[in-house]
Amino acid sequence: MYGRRVPVVRSRLLISGRVQGVFFRDSLRRLAEEAGVAGWVRNLPDGRVEAVLQGPESEVGRLTDWARHGPRRADVEHVEVQAEPPEELTGFVIR
Repeated sequence: MYGRRVPVVRSRLLISGRVQGVFFRDSLRRLAEEAGVAGWVRNLPDGRVEAVLQGPESEVGRLTDWARHGPRRADVEHVEVQAEPPEELTGFVIR
């Protein structure tokens, strides 16, 4: 009997507020690695953080929910979420 495949989803997040200089990227990287979610995260010149999350829908959803408040020192004002088609991704990196 074959194991059931978990559907993979991909989301691009644009997070605004006080999200740079508060360990947002490293916290998200650590959580994504623990959850088995692939992708990347980076600071944008306009002060936002951009992230791509790809993995099981439940885990991508959980990380997206976390991004709505971020780490303790963050002050998230808005998270824009855009669904994208999955690509070949492995690991999670800070860009």
